[in-house]
Amino acid sequence: MKNYGLIRTAAAVPVVKVADTKHNTESICALALKAHEGDTSIIVFPELSVTGCSCGDLFKQTLLVKGAEEGIIHIAEFSKGKNMAIVVGAPVPYGGHLYNCSIVICDGSIKGIVPKISLSQSEHRTFSSGAGFISAGSQCEIRYAGQKCIISPYLQFKVSDAVFAVETGEDLWAPVPPSSQQALAGVHIIAHPSAEYEVLMTERYRSERLKQHSAATLTGYIHASAGFGESTQDHVHAGAAAIWENGELINENQRFSTEPTLTFADFDIEKIENLRKGSWPSSPYGQYTRLSLGDGAETDFEAKLYRKIEKHPFAPEADLDYRCKEILDIQVSGLATRLRHINCQTAVIGISGGLDSTLALLVVALAFDKLGWSRERIIGVTMPGYGTTSRTKNNAVDLMEGLGITSREISIAAACDQHFKDLGHDKSVTDVTFENSQARERTQILMDVANQTNGLVVGTGDLSELALGWATYNGDHMSMYGVNAGVPKTLVRSLVKWATGNKFESLSRILLDIVDTPISPELLPANESGEIQQVTEDLVGPYELHDFFIYNFIRFGYTPSKIMFLARKAFGSQYDNDTIRKWLKTFLRRFFNQQFKRSCLPDGPKIGSVGLSPRGDLNMPSDAWSTLFMNSI
Repeated sequence: MKNYGLIRTAAAVPVVKVADTKHNTESICALALKAHEGDTSIIVFPELSVTGCSCGDLFKQTLLVKGAEEGIIHIAEFSKGKNMAIVVGAPVPYGGHLYNCSIVICDGSIKGIVPKISLSQSEHRTFSSGAGFISAGSQCEIRYAGQKCIISPYLQFKVSDAVFAVETGEDLWAPVPPSSQQALAGVHIIAHPSAEYEVLMTERYRSERLKQHSAATLTGYIHASAGFGESTQDHVHAGAAAIWENGELINENQRFSTEPTLTFADFDIEKIENLRKGSWPSSPYGQYTRLSLGDGAETDFEAKLYRKIEKHPFAPEADLDYRCKEILDIQVSGLATRLRHINCQTAVIGISGGLDSTLALLVVALAFDKLGWSRERIIGVTMPGYGTTSRTKNNAVDLMEGLGITSREISIAAACDQHFKDLGHDKSVTDVTFENSQARERTQILMDVANQTNGLVVGTGDLSELALGWATYNGDHMSMYGVNAGVPKTLVRSLVKWATGNKFESLSRILLDIVDTPISPELLPANESGEIQQVTEDLVGPYELHDFFIYNFIRFGYTPSKIMFLARKAFGSQYDNDTIRKWLKTFLRRFFNQQFKRSCLPDGPKIGSVGLSPRGDLNMPSDAWSTLFMNSI
């Protein structure tokens, strides 16, 4: 079975009985068994889970400490033959002191003991800080639960390709948490056993902290906190379990449950590794001791995947409103800065009645408004040709009129007829020459109108077209500033819809019809009914698939086989395997073969984490072969 760089983890919150180590040990083993049956490689239990965290001065009782040690012996016995790392909490005596520890157990062995460093005010009554081990600068060997093992804050544990470390409770809230240094030393996952109690706003503050910290450290973070059964003498424990990866919530439980909870999440170690490339230290170990825990569970991720795969990663529904506003602000500000810097009198833009030119025109109008310039200085040019339909032409004209810009209509038919005569090309042969001549003629017109009016030609092509090379070289490929260069096609549609309801309500009828118009370059003649015959997605494939491929291939460096796997999970039965494979091969072939077009792109604003500019985003040779990638699927 392929693991695709994934590893299954779980956060477990048992129902405890305070100071009843036998009951708590049995509860831990019961949840661990369920996790093992679910092919889990790492399971994390709350802080001091063997005894309960709210024992107070009972921790001074030797009998309780011994009972906890016996509980660890039982858990170690239970773990034999199971390829799963179990992280549990217990009080551990060493050198005349008692430490609040997280103990890592796997396949019958105690692999390591990690003492808590940052103690709460009440804990100082019974526990010593693990900071003493740090100042000592060395790890210590301890005999505990009948085994020899290491006790140290400097431990790392390797399961398959994943490396995890443990920080306990308040250690997360330190100005520089131990996990920050652990991440710099190569750790992918942080296990966080906790015992925090719940007061007003705790959940919101905790979520923000986990989100920000997992993002800052580029880690997976497993938080498991004490829950039902803990003493409510002064505080209530909610039993929160939350699993984050690089600032994204993968899964969480329902707090305040009276039953045990087991929360699964599949971490993407390959994603974490690829995001760190170029920014993480080259020597990962330093002062840390890395202990091997084996290969982990054999997990069938095809059968079940505990993480959401967003099928529209550029345009997720969750925060689309925020994204659209921010993107338009970036586009408008970029264009306004360029317009004012070169002191041009006009902006010239070709208007086709399609999505891309519509978005670009809306950006131009907003940029002129921002600068306090009259929209009459915007020159929109419609250039009907052999394939122009009445629907797109009428929408283009109506849109320009509605925005109050200067419009011009310049047909390209006569110029192309003459051009074909000059070339000796039969225009009944609707080949690439027939199509690209029209695109280049349109670009020539726009450039010359800009010269005529001391203007700047605003490009309309989007990121998806650039990735696929779906642009005519020195045709629509060229402009003086490409406002859509960082915007993928799936997001173009969302932006136009958003602008319809938030910026240009009076133009909603026109804009929504443009949104519903099939995407087409309209370079081939319309059919007998006057409708679009050349539908782009019939030729190059669905843009929602290509945008999915672009995001995962460029942003995370995933292999084509992993992208196939993720696409199956994201789109379900919408596309079968053969269809996904067909269009993925199309993407790979075109992405490699068309790099020469991206190597000389006009300026344009970067919008998100994926960009194709040769000046800082995509440093790719134009002569790279796609063979290795194509043959991998």
